[in-house]
Amino acid sequence: MIAQAIIIKNQYVLMVKQYVERGDIVWNFPGGSIEQYESPEQACIREVKEETGYDICINALLHEKNQKFSFTAEINGGELFLDVNNKDNDDIIDIAWISLHDLEKFDHITLPILELARK
Repeated sequence: MIAQAIIIKNQYVLMVKQYVERGDIVWNFPGGSIEQYESPEQACIREVKEETGYDICINALLHEKNQKFSFTAEINGGELFLDVNNKDNDDIIDIAWISLHDLEKFDHITLPILELARK
């Protein structure tokens, strides 16, 4: 199971650039695997902190499909940074606020979720 956060601020969305299993490099929403005894919300909060340095609060469950939970969230603390020494983040190569108008950064998986969040 996976939990991810869609964080939109001033017409920008927080994204992480990462290697995926098939060998591609893609922009994804911050998030990751739900660990045993964690709720999807707890996993989302933990993963965003680990990947971006931000503390977040979950607003709502936006979408759930095939055990992948997408939440809308807001930043409530922390600072943006990429911890290159964190072995859990070895697949992440960049973190950025991407303009909602920069559609070529979004793929067939992230774009529909982003469209739901913009409504």
